[in-house]
Amino acid sequence: MNISIHPTTDEANAAAADCLAAWLTQPHTRNVMVAGGNTPLEVYRLVAERKLKLSHLNVFVLDEYVGVPLSEPRNCANLLHRSVAQAWGIPSAQFFTVSSLESDAPESVRRHEQRIAQLGGLDVIVLGLGQNSHLGFNEPGSAEDSPARLVQLDPVSIEANRKWFSGDFAPSLGVTVGLRTLLAARHVLIMAYGDNKIAAVKNMIKGPRTDQCPASLLQGHPDVRVFLDHAATAALSATS
Repeated sequence: MNISIHPTTDEANAAAADCLAAWLTQPHTRNVMVAGGNTPLEVYRLVAERKLKLSHLNVFVLDEYVGVPLSEPRNCANLLHRSVAQAWGIPSAQFFTVSSLESDAPESVRRHEQRIAQLGGLDVIVLGLGQNSHLGFNEPGSAEDSPARLVQLDPVSIEANRKWFSGDFAPSLGVTVGLRTLLAARHVLIMAYGDNKIAAVKNMIKGPRTDQCPASLLQGHPDVRVFLDHAATAALSATS
């Protein structure tokens, strides 16, 4: 892992945006996966400010809350349509989402993963780090070769969902691309900010490589860039 620690979140975001912009404009980059939630939004905005020519990209949403209306502006599909597809100039036919409806979600995410494979796999993936070290909605205990699927979420994730939706929804189910596809991405960018991520950051970087800490499975990947603010690194030694 290439670990980049910054005094503030703003500085970490600026560095992450530099990294992401460089990857997105490499000649071989075609297939990009993006995460929702608060953490990556400023990086997406900073990339959009650069007015890069990105209309050739296929952009895939990582996961989705299940049981939230399709029209809800805070679900992953709608959030990322605004903050990535529209902001980066991605044609609508090249922006791929999964359904938030429980009846449709399992089949839609299977098709999602099949499309990624047919297009040659992911070149770039942008991730946030869950408080319980999840990646997407691959919760602790997810197998390294896990496929796309519907997931029963941990209580810590359900509470995070409640906060994200300001109490309007508290989804207990998620649908996610599996670790098999995530870990096969050529370039991985992951961000973690704030003291509520201290344990997750330590376990990701210094803990054993185990499916009880999905983020630890990134250890040994050929190109993972980790962007942290100081608040998230309290459990790391000065030599980390």
